[in-house]
Amino acid sequence: MAIPVVDLADFTQGNATQKAAFVTALGQAYEEVGFVAVKNHGVPDELIAHQYEYVQQFFSLPLTKKLGYEIPGLAGQRGYTSFGREHAKGSEAPDLKEFFQYGQTVEDSDPISSEYPENVAVNEIAAFNETLFNAYRNFEKSGKALLQAIALYLELDEFYFDPYIHNGNSILRCIHYPPITTEPKSAIRAEQHEDINLITLLVGASADGLQILTKQGEWVNVTSLPDQIVVNVGDMLQRLTNNKLKSTTHRVVNPARELWHTSRFSMPFFLHPRSEMKLNCLETCIDEAHPKAYPDATAGAYLDERLREIGLKK
Repeated sequence: MAIPVVDLADFTQGNATQKAAFVTALGQAYEEVGFVAVKNHGVPDELIAHQYEYVQQFFSLPLTKKLGYEIPGLAGQRGYTSFGREHAKGSEAPDLKEFFQYGQTVEDSDPISSEYPENVAVNEIAAFNETLFNAYRNFEKSGKALLQAIALYLELDEFYFDPYIHNGNSILRCIHYPPITTEPKSAIRAEQHEDINLITLLVGASADGLQILTKQGEWVNVTSLPDQIVVNVGDMLQRLTNNKLKSTTHRVVNPARELWHTSRFSMPFFLHPRSEMKLNCLETCIDEAHPKAYPDATAGAYLDERLREIGLKK
């Protein structure tokens, strides 16, 4: 499926006409498809290449080494999470993946730092943590610009989201889907799900497998060019907009049998707001035809609920 492509430079560097056209194209794509491919996204290609290099080195470490970075009590929000620990909401079958998560580094005196655990430093790979920090900051910057465009589409102030995502609870997740060595119980590496957060920024994975569920109920493959990132709406933004912008159902399917021996790597950036942000449905998104669909909630309470549903938190 050729998903809509937008050029972020039209918004960040274009004139008023280009900026307005970008806002319309982005918003309509999210209403109609739920995913867009973004070019000129601002995350350097060299940084992405280094990130893949070091992430692959990490997952190549012996399991005993990796388990040293799995910290009990962090609900998978920092460090390593071993194979088969997470499952999709409503599914009992574990996803066929292991992952490493890197979170917010508060660099000012913001008291919200007390809410965040320290990132887990990997000792065996010298540039690992610095590279994840730099990638995190670049994705955060690109996501901020995209949310400014979304705010304008929703007829909010352009900078509506800015204070909510400053030192927000975003997560950079590095995922490894290992080779399939025995007949799998399921054809799915990651069961169908919707993301929890506001938006997700995803650089091209190392192999195919990502599929989205269209509004017509059909599963279609999603591919992006090397110079693009795929960005989708998450459940928090869906709640906030009272379903005007829909969180898109997606999954990762197993490769053809002749490719079972291969790994798949993926590195989504889940852009989360601060815990105190209210996800109450916007009044401008509620009318007689679209009554309020969700109870009021904060981002922190909603995240906690969802982490329990997917098995990362007890």
